Amino acid sequence: MPSASALLPLWDRAAEWTRRLAMIHDARSFVYLSTFYIEYDTYAVELLLALRAAQRRGVAVNLLVDAFGQRLGAVLMSPHQRTALARELDALRANGGVVTMYRPPRIAQRILGGGQHVKIQVSEKGEAIFGSSNITKSSFEGWNEYSVALRGPVVRTLLESYRELGGSVEAVHLEQLGQAAVGVAADLALDYWLCNPNVRQGWRGPLGWRGRNEVTDGMIDMLDAARTSVLLTSFYFKPAAPLLDALLRAARRGVRIEVYHSHRDALPATDLAWLAAAVSYERLLEAGVVVYENLHGEHSKIVVVDGSWAAFGSYNFEDAAHDRLAEAMLASRDPRAVEPAIAIFDELRGDPDNVRLTRESFGSLPSRVKTRISRYGRFKWWM
Repeated sequence: MPSASALLPLWDRAAEWTRRLAMIHDARSFVYLSTFYIEYDTYAVELLLALRAAQRRGVAVNLLVDAFGQRLGAVLMSPHQRTALARELDALRANGGVVTMYRPPRIAQRILGGGQHVKIQVSEKGEAIFGSSNITKSSFEGWNEYSVALRGPVVRTLLESYRELGGSVEAVHLEQLGQAAVGVAADLALDYWLCNPNVRQGWRGPLGWRGRNEVTDGMIDMLDAARTSVLLTSFYFKPAAPLLDALLRAARRGVRIEVYHSHRDALPATDLAWLAAAVSYERLLEAGVVVYENLHGEHSKIVVVDGSWAAFGSYNFEDAAHDRLAEAMLASRDPRAVEPAIAIFDELRGDPDNVRLTRESFGSLPSRVKTRISRYGRFKWWM
């Protein structure tokens, strides 16, 4: 069980971005950063310029990007932006940086969207940023996101896990982090749940896979332990069957459950993810689950159980998070981790962008939308 000496919540979008850039600007030895994708907008330009400047100071730069995620992100960019991004990544490599585009080992995994979805940023200063944000304007000016800045032994744990995500880590850098934590009081207890299903599957990849996923198990344990309340956020709430069953079990034994996820208009490129979520709406409403749809997009991944146990990280409630994508969550019962998460839900509950789903509002959807839910619902696993 890792521990932290400090945990700083980064719900405010500008605060997280400032913290990320400050880590790079202050680095003198190394910087590691993993992300699902990079969109070549003003944020990517600023970050890549900072990494290039760090290289000129002699900083070792290590960047891990998911190949599938980057392919999805490419649809948001013009040909000019895609070319410019490729040029910048090549420049990092040419100056000695490690830039890894993660692809899972099996052909079936690559075809079906296998990859890594964990977001970690670490430097030799002994701080890590861990959470839900990608390197894109959407994460810092559009959607809600949640990350935390951490210090203490957990930082080394996070960097060690970078290898399981498909990245490479220098042993000397782990040693530096270990030395940085020596003598530092670290009394904030954490659980770190991590799983990369791609390294556990056979030639069929996720098709028919029934292996264990420690992150999914952790989420189920939280739901099964709930006695009074469950609060959770997800990009689109379309969980794997065992997770949905656990949530419905909790609701039926009287646990109040609030789900905050994205509205169907929050993702302009497609509504398929929302359709996959809407398939479960009738079951959720019947069980008494309270569902809110965020008009501008909810991309954080937070769970709070009974006001005393919180988890946060990269895990969306979706099939892909269970059997195709490497995911990670930190969990804690320490008030320093739980209370900031509770405050976020207090804010979300009063946010006018969060529209509550009701039987009436669901029933009043246009016929064409209901037809699409019915037509595409059977393909939920793929969406």
